[in-house]
Amino acid sequence: MTAGGQGSMDWRHSASPYLAPAVLLVAQLVLLPVPLGTFVAGALAGLVGSLAAVGLALVWRASRVINFAAGDLGIVPATLAVLLADQWGWNYWACAAAGLAAAVVLGVAVEGLIIRRFFDAPRVLITVATIGLAQLLGFGALILPRAWGASPSVRSLPEPFGMSIEIGGTVFDGSDLVALFVVPLLLIGLVLVLNRTALGVAIRASADRSSRALTLGIPVKRLQSLIWTLATVGAFVALFLTAGTGGLGVGYGTSLGLLLRAIAALVLGRMTHVGVIVFSSVVLGVLELAVRFQTGDGALVAPLLAAIIIGALLLRRMGVTRADRDDTSSWRLASDVRPVPAELARRWEVTAARLGLVSLGVTALAVCPFVLSTGAMLKLGAVLIIASVGVSLVILSGWAGQLSLGQMAFAGMGGAVFAWANQTHAVDPALAICMGAGAGAVAAVVVGLPALRIRGVYLAVTTLALAVACSNGVFDNGYFDWIPTGSFAGHRPALLGRIPMDTPAELYLLALGLLVVSLLAATALRRSRSGRVLIAIRENEDATRAYGVAVTQAKLAAFAVSGAIAGAAGAVFTLHQGAFKQALFLPEESVATFIGVVLGGLASLPGAVIGAFILRGSGWLLPAPWNLFATAAGALFVLLVMPDGVGGALVRFRDLMLSNLARRRGIIVPSLSDLGDPEVLTDASAGPADESVDESAEVSP
Repeated sequence: MTAGGQGSMDWRHSASPYLAPAVLLVAQLVLLPVPLGTFVAGALAGLVGSLAAVGLALVWRASRVINFAAGDLGIVPATLAVLLADQWGWNYWACAAAGLAAAVVLGVAVEGLIIRRFFDAPRVLITVATIGLAQLLGFGALILPRAWGASPSVRSLPEPFGMSIEIGGTVFDGSDLVALFVVPLLLIGLVLVLNRTALGVAIRASADRSSRALTLGIPVKRLQSLIWTLATVGAFVALFLTAGTGGLGVGYGTSLGLLLRAIAALVLGRMTHVGVIVFSSVVLGVLELAVRFQTGDGALVAPLLAAIIIGALLLRRMGVTRADRDDTSSWRLASDVRPVPAELARRWEVTAARLGLVSLGVTALAVCPFVLSTGAMLKLGAVLIIASVGVSLVILSGWAGQLSLGQMAFAGMGGAVFAWANQTHAVDPALAICMGAGAGAVAAVVVGLPALRIRGVYLAVTTLALAVACSNGVFDNGYFDWIPTGSFAGHRPALLGRIPMDTPAELYLLALGLLVVSLLAATALRRSRSGRVLIAIRENEDATRAYGVAVTQAKLAAFAVSGAIAGAAGAVFTLHQGAFKQALFLPEESVATFIGVVLGGLASLPGAVIGAFILRGSGWLLPAPWNLFATAAGALFVLLVMPDGVGGALVRFRDLMLSNLARRRGIIVPSLSDLGDPEVLTDASAGPADESVDESAEVSP
């Protein structure tokens, strides 16, 4: 091959990653043309947002983790900088210096105090930890104004200087010009460091094989600290520049749009190509402003970004690296809950304890309508409904291993269909709830189709994007005005035409019935062959497929069952609230529900109920934003100390009690041998084995 031919092939290879964003740009210019000034403004916004996208890429390149706190890393120092200008009158440059210093300190603290604790943990667990970190940082941004006695609100920065220019009818002030100058310098410097220095080589080496890099003398942990600091600084600069041009939002959820655009640019850039990521971010910025210019609002932006993310993930080759294979087969968040060993299941002590706990729970639930106030009854009903959504999440994420951050979107589809059927077409509430369950199942299967190729944390990205898309493109009635939003709280229709739903006690009993049915259905599924197949898929999908198991059908079935339970819960939630309320099904609610189930135990059905009480109980007992702090700090604590949640801790306590019982009775239980006293087990095993077995068999319950 000639040198010219080789050079041509190299050029095509280098240019091919830019093809997808270039196609998007051409499509936007043809289908959504905008004036030159609007185009430049969109490109500038995308350029600023590329800092957060590059921060995502840095963390991914260093640790193969999708950082869901990518935008929120900058919210605290950016809020500090804006408050210094708003409350103390500092100028633009002093605020920038103070915010930059705070970002550096925060980046080092986040990595040293939180991320480093998960150094040897599975990457999926670290990814979930970044979700809790995002909530914790959002709490910090909400609480920070109280240092000045101020309240959280949208604030902006003063202009750095009075110069401005006009392009195509759009005026760009000093803040825009600073962004146009600063961002390219930062990006060029970062690219040079990554590609032309030993530091960039060390970062790539530590990402691919951290243990091997340590043996070669590479300071992996210090590199991690540097990467997280750079990501924090990038997020701060992006939000700081945004505050100068359009104002800074308030607290947790403020940077969700920035995160979604950053993720879209990340997947278009094949996760590591910084140049492609920056170009993609610019293209997405232009596309977003073009959509807003042509439609008058941004309702279609989130669905477009979701489609771009899913399309890019489906087109890239998934699971080809050792890290990808390891992540898809390790799921320590969801260790399996073992049943009571057969050797002890029929002991009278075990039977009495089981009956006592069931009786206590049934008595407490039955007494509630007689002792609780009206408000408390309504709140408890809401908790039970959220617990049903948690049950659906246990099936999908805890058992099937499909990480979902969009569960409330499935519930929202059920609630929307219920409102449409019941209020618009006068369908009986019982049938409307079934229709809502069907809608949730269909929505979940539609999401599950990409999941046939998208695994692990990639699926979490997909479900979060779809949750945002549903919230902004479906539930808000912006383009499809089909969901009735009027209240029917004062005249709720009767179930089956006979069972009234007027009082809080009746609504509570309906929510309780939904939870009981959900738990029974999930328990039956777990004990069946299908449940065992889901656990096998969670542990090792490739090995399960090698045994001839129909993995595709099993995964879609898990999505369908999970979506049906969530859809039914959304329908009951709409009836409980007396109206379809979009705020109940926001993406933030999906994330909060996931965090709640993680707190309770992602593989534990009792954990789903416990998580709902923790999640909603903190909202009742603690004032905002301290309830956000409680759930975020609790999630991080659980991930560090007991990754299987409170439910897992209860199971371990149960096993410890069973081990003590077996030791006292001299019964050998191999499945509990790791919890028992080795000496006692040895002594017990020294006796005749048949005698132990006979003793166990002679005791009737």
